[in-house]
Amino acid sequence: MKKVFLFILVVAFAWTFNADGADLKIGYVDFNKALNESDEGMRAVKNVEDIASSKKTIIKGKETEMDKLREELEKQTAVLTPESKKEKEDQLNKLYRGYQRMLKDFNEEIQKKQADVSKEIQKVLLDVIQEIGKEEGYSIVFEKGVSGILFSKDEYDITDKVVKKYNEMTKAKK
Repeated sequence: MKKVFLFILVVAFAWTFNADGADLKIGYVDFNKALNESDEGMRAVKNVEDIASSKKTIIKGKETEMDKLREELEKQTAVLTPESKKEKEDQLNKLYRGYQRMLKDFNEEIQKKQADVSKEIQKVLLDVIQEIGKEEGYSIVFEKGVSGILFSKDEYDITDKVVKKYNEMTKAKK
């Protein structure tokens, strides 16, 4: 329903401009591409990957610890008293619950970091898009994924301009 409304809005907008004799200049930006191909975006992805890698090392350590305890329990099952066996099983279960909690916490931390970094970059990208839109006389600029653009000529894609200008702006600030 939103896409139909948006399409009607664009057609009405275009008709209004054409009725006045003004040129209609339309562009779109692939926000995900801009995020992933900008220098800051690539740096952010690398940073998040580094954090995830360090967390994986910790997780592997916990997995090894659980595997050792599980093997020990399996080897000693025949000679352990029921109380000792239950104690080892409880210890293994406690270790497993801690492992599950740690995995959940790590995943949430990484997702939050990704969201925070993306949000910061998106704010600046929006400013860059506004600036390009004004400087180059665009009537309207869409976001490729959200607007429902299923096909468009490449000449309307201003993503590379946005990435280039964003990189220039962020380098100038440093």
